[in-house]
Amino acid sequence: MNNGKRETSGGQRLKGTLAEGSTDLPLVTVVTAVFNGQSCLAGCLESVLAQDYPRIEHIIMDGGSTDGTLDILHRYNDRIALWKSEPDKGVYDAWNKALNLARGEWICFLGADDLYLPGAIGAYVALARKYPGAEFLSSRAKLDHSTGYSPTFGGPWLWPRFATAMTTVHVGAMHHKNMFARLGRFDSTYRIAGDYELMLRAKDTLKSAFTPLTTVVMRAGGLSDSTAGLYEAKRAKIAAGVCSAPLATVQLQRAVMRFHLRRLYLKARSLF
Repeated sequence: MNNGKRETSGGQRLKGTLAEGSTDLPLVTVVTAVFNGQSCLAGCLESVLAQDYPRIEHIIMDGGSTDGTLDILHRYNDRIALWKSEPDKGVYDAWNKALNLARGEWICFLGADDLYLPGAIGAYVALARKYPGAEFLSSRAKLDHSTGYSPTFGGPWLWPRFATAMTTVHVGAMHHKNMFARLGRFDSTYRIAGDYELMLRAKDTLKSAFTPLTTVVMRAGGLSDSTAGLYEAKRAKIAAGVCSAPLATVQLQRAVMRFHLRRLYLKARSLF
């Protein structure tokens, strides 16, 4: 009995109705952190529900939204594994909370404004079977601009390149649970580059695999589409000891220049 108070958690797991599916296939946990995401969350949820892979649990961590996000979560209550709504310290704090709840052998992080393309999870599981022992699986992503221009990007994880910049697509990528046992949790003092910082800890020991398929659509905009992430990446590289502060500063200057050149290109393209 809730005495008129709205539930701040739910899902099939709490109701005891979550179907396990075939145990011959690995369980995949998809984690979504959201705050005031009423304009996009339903699309994200539908993209996960539309996957043809049978063993997925979707965990949604809401940071205490004040818009219609809770209405959406209640509407999907019988179709998602678990959701919680409580204040957090940002996306990486929310991800860490979800990691403590995740039951999957593989774990993915999908933004509330991002979408999986059909067959994405199945393609990742097939990649995992092809490369046993891999702990990080990535793909290509489509960046959806409001101008209608939607380039794809993303390449394989290669340490010499990754040590200088986030050159692989993290959105929707799969991480084996053992990766977190080895590297620890996300540093919640970061706002944008916490995923980069975590993977830098592995240095050249990360076991990875890549598929050239495009598995996810990222919507352009927000904090990740700003120079703020580049400044956090500089901090992460220095903290991980992968380069000196002067070298990290030079790399930052080059990255900021490339960022602004890309913005100018996209603006010019939208005019034609």
